[in-house]
Amino acid sequence: MSNLNAYLIFNGNCAEAMRFYERALGGKLELMMTARESPASDHVPAEALDQIMHARLALDGRHLMASDSMGMPSGEMKGFSLSLSYPTVEEATRIFEALAEGGQVTMALGKTFWSELFGMVTDRFGTPWMVNGGQMTS
Repeated sequence: MSNLNAYLIFNGNCAEAMRFYERALGGKLELMMTARESPASDHVPAEALDQIMHARLALDGRHLMASDSMGMPSGEMKGFSLSLSYPTVEEATRIFEALAEGGQVTMALGKTFWSELFGMVTDRFGTPWMVNGGQMTS
């Protein structure tokens, strides 16, 4: 069996973003290694040694992974969204509101033909999210 997990690249704020996601999504941050802590630290520019080389957040059997761009510009996050689905409207609303804190709601939460609740938000770190809640409706 294979897994598809998202890997995000940040411009120097990976540690802050992953701690935010741990709180907002209720996951467990299993790993956060700086370039200085890695076996490859001798090959990393001095200005990037304190950036995150690899982070892993466990979320219900899946992982959200990330790193800093390590001195290379990563650009704006676009052309994708991370999609979350929750069994209840209440849980989806709580997660959506947490992700929206300091971010920008691009589609307010509302009923759709595929779920009781759906909304889109770009969080304060520039990551786009789609949040579903409740069962499919007829």
